[in-house]
Amino acid sequence: MTVNKTLFASVAVIGLTAGAAFAEPALIFDLGGKFDKSFNESAYTGAARWAEETGGSYKELEMQSEAQREQALRRLAQSGANPIVMTGFAFAEVLNKIAPDYADTKFVIIDGVVEQPNVQSNIFNEGEGSYLAGIMAAQASESGTVGFIGGMDIPLIHKFECGYRQGFLAANPEGEVIINYTGTTPAAWNDPVKGGELTRAQISQGADVIYAAAGGTGIGVLQTAADEGVLSIGVDSNQNHLHPGKVLTSVVKNVDVAVFDAFTAGEAVEPGLKVWDVASGGVDVAMDDNNAALVSEEMKAAVDDARAKITSGEIEVHDYMTDNSCPVD
Repeated sequence: MTVNKTLFASVAVIGLTAGAAFAEPALIFDLGGKFDKSFNESAYTGAARWAEETGGSYKELEMQSEAQREQALRRLAQSGANPIVMTGFAFAEVLNKIAPDYADTKFVIIDGVVEQPNVQSNIFNEGEGSYLAGIMAAQASESGTVGFIGGMDIPLIHKFECGYRQGFLAANPEGEVIINYTGTTPAAWNDPVKGGELTRAQISQGADVIYAAAGGTGIGVLQTAADEGVLSIGVDSNQNHLHPGKVLTSVVKNVDVAVFDAFTAGEAVEPGLKVWDVASGGVDVAMDDNNAALVSEEMKAAVDDARAKITSGEIEVHDYMTDNSCPVD
């Protein structure tokens, strides 16, 4: 990988006290790009908010290939960036390898767990948010058949799928969920054309609400669903605004808050595991002006009831990451 002078350019104007020496934080985006309107963009939003509120500056890097991960992390650590935040489980293996080489640098991984004394691991209980979306899909569907389109076929995305199916079938035990995945390589995150093809195939099988947990590929799902007159469900960021009145809701992961908190803590970021779930406000379904006409009072009440029961433990949403099965299979 060629590293040029723009690779580690600060993206905000430094606004710190003259003469003070502070390490700049850094953010590495996973494949799919900073403006994927989903997971990476949520991380960017958190970093941009931190820069705006503090006047600080940070380094950023967009991944172009799998081969860049280790060199990118090492270059940022050698540049003095601290903490270094990265988005995506795919960083876990390389981070576990290099973290011991930079004991004075704090690393923060989103969606992965790395047990090193200088690493903070952030995981989200996406299944809980997806359960709420499943309830909404069951109430919105007229056919009784809904769809799920995942990106890369990995346990993390099965976590979304399982929670969605669990919520949907709790509300409509006689219903059907059609499942497709885009692929088995990282390219599955950035193939909106394939996303559109899978959406049309699911519509032909009767699906009238389709949930996309597929990164940039999901943009094709939402677009095709809107064009074909069925509802979609967005993921990670609030995607309701992409097709107002046609996106039922979005399962929101507050990745932006995790990044903002890490940047705010700076070099004092605490290592260990942080879990973001419904109870902590880390995951939820998005309600706003863009989907207000689609969400009935009955639907809101059902979501509120399920949210409260998940928080209290009365409803237990299956965690596919700890048990690679789904209780509704």
